[in-house]
Amino acid sequence: KQWYQRRVVITAGIELELKAERDNAECRIDNVEEYQRIVDAEWNILYAKLDLMAASGAKIILSKLPIGDVATQYFADRDIFCAGRVTQEDLNRTVKACGGTILTTVNDIRDQDMGLCQLFEEVQIGNERYNLFTGCPKAKTCTLILRGGAEQFIDETERSLHDAIMIVRRALKNDSIVAGGGAIEMELSKELRNYAKTIHGKEQLLITAYAKALEIIPRQLCDNAGFDAITILNKLRQKHAQDDSSSGGKWMGVDITSEDIADNFEACVWEPSIVKINALTAACEACCTILSIDETVKNPNSNYKAPNALPGNQF
Repeated sequence: KQWYQRRVVITAGIELELKAERDNAECRIDNVEEYQRIVDAEWNILYAKLDLMAASGAKIILSKLPIGDVATQYFADRDIFCAGRVTQEDLNRTVKACGGTILTTVNDIRDQDMGLCQLFEEVQIGNERYNLFTGCPKAKTCTLILRGGAEQFIDETERSLHDAIMIVRRALKNDSIVAGGGAIEMELSKELRNYAKTIHGKEQLLITAYAKALEIIPRQLCDNAGFDAITILNKLRQKHAQDDSSSGGKWMGVDITSEDIADNFEACVWEPSIVKINALTAACEACCTILSIDETVKNPNSNYKAPNALPGNQF
């Protein structure tokens, strides 16, 4: 590990290596001294850039372009970390977190052109090496490193993490929340069943079917966790049927940790109300669309199978 306490970060889009001239470049000389002056000029240009960077007080050099062996050794002798071929996305994120700007020249480097970080460490996690910036003054985000045994597990973990982050984001933007874990679905199911008893006619069957469909959410949660769905749902129906607001029965839902039911509102298992409203609205619209289909047009040619073209057969 390498530690830098409150050192400066400079992000440079400057190439710091010696490279051959283009194929069509031409330089005519008539003695060895002129050739030596050309070589010395190339080295002087490179060292002038390196001296200006070192004099700025920077301890971390990041560049989108390559950093050659000479520059790497130069910085290493002065206890300066450098990294070349950094992607533009990483440079932009570093600038947003640490401050400063992406420089295109090393002349007249000012303090406001360089960023700051409280702590920098170079660590190895598994088979990969990571450069971690912590204590950045302008950072409003963090980085999560996901590791797993297979690519499928990583993809699934990333999707689950993304869904969780979006739910939290939605909850922060909307101040109305309900208990998760199937609690709100069971409460809605109970209310719909009670309401269906006050209606005569075929509408009662529709409302009862809708109430039964809402119980699929807690049932599926039990199946995913390996619980006995029948036992859990019976407990939830009994708690929600008590209709005692003082006991918090309307927020009773599936408790994954204890394989039982619990007050999910007190357990901080929350979901934004707008997410539930949108889900129910989308489900109703999809159901209405399916029910509005009264006829299906089928193409008879789609079931036609071509005969096997065997030798000697004529068609």
